[in-house]
Amino acid sequence: MPADRLVIAIDGPSGSGKSTTAREVARRLGLSYLDTGAMYRAVAVAFLDAGVSPADTAAVIEATTSAAIELSLDPDERWVRVNGRDVTEQIREPRTAQNVSAVATIAECRADMVRRQRALMDADPRGCVAEGRDITTVVYPDADLRVLLTASPEARLRRRSGDLGGKVSEEQLRDQVLRRDADDSKLVEFQTAAEGVHLIDTSDMTLTEVVDAITTLAEEARP
Repeated sequence: MPADRLVIAIDGPSGSGKSTTAREVARRLGLSYLDTGAMYRAVAVAFLDAGVSPADTAAVIEATTSAAIELSLDPDERWVRVNGRDVTEQIREPRTAQNVSAVATIAECRADMVRRQRALMDADPRGCVAEGRDITTVVYPDADLRVLLTASPEARLRRRSGDLGGKVSEEQLRDQVLRRDADDSKLVEFQTAAEGVHLIDTSDMTLTEVVDAITTLAEEARP
């Protein structure tokens, strides 16, 4: 790998701004961008469309480990394919969001995803900005820069509502943001910064301010 290769890991709960932030940081620094959540959602689409119950752990593990997942690493392009089928739009549907924890809360599924995610982060010789729930602690704990973004529940619900453009009910919104965080936290600690991880509370920050803060840290951390 090139000596100046830069890897940035960004974690945080739903609605903390990590996806938008990571994409913009990748643009500014000329790095690839990995949305790990899209990978979990792609598998959820695959097993739901195959008629697999999210309660059937063995079948969900099989669907995950056998899935062929492809996704764009270009911050200016967004597409995801699973088993050769484009699921870019499907992964954002409420049905997918409501069932993605069936993948994310199974240890065997997470282990498979971690292996794939690390490989994707190593694919670009320039480096990568990856965001998710366990990037700073499990997927890439040796990243050059590790950041945990947080925000108040109110701010997170407001942002996710804006992202979805009013397409879901208040109950569905709370399910996507708060319930899913509670489910995922049973397996992964992503609300408390681990040692060496920079904590940034984005509740009262603009996107530009958050991106500026991370790019400044990145330049300081660059090998």
